[in-house]
Amino acid sequence: MHEVSIAQSLIQILEEEMQSHEGGRLKKVRVLVGELSGVVPDALFFAFEVCSKGSIAEGSALEIVKVPARGVCKSCNREFVPEVPFLICTRCGSPDIEVLSGRELEIDKMEVENGN
Repeated sequence: MHEVSIAQSLIQILEEEMQSHEGGRLKKVRVLVGELSGVVPDALFFAFEVCSKGSIAEGSALEIVKVPARGVCKSCNREFVPEVPFLICTRCGSPDIEVLSGRELEIDKMEVENGN
């Protein structure tokens, strides 16, 4: 389950970022997870909960926003939602597509409570 290592990396990034919020408490973090990222949102949620114990992220809420896959066909120039996991144009059947979204795995937003 690679979601554990992703959760550990996420917590490490959050700990580094929280250094600039001295005395603050991390309340919430929002993560974008693309449909094509290979990450299972429920598994990431569980891994974050377990891995955050004893860290700056302990007790914070994790919000996972699922980002749907979108692509554009380089043959017929049509933007479409691919039928995952098959990345082919739904109009002309060409496999020559550019992925526009769905590969995301990133921190979108942090909510920090001021410690003062």
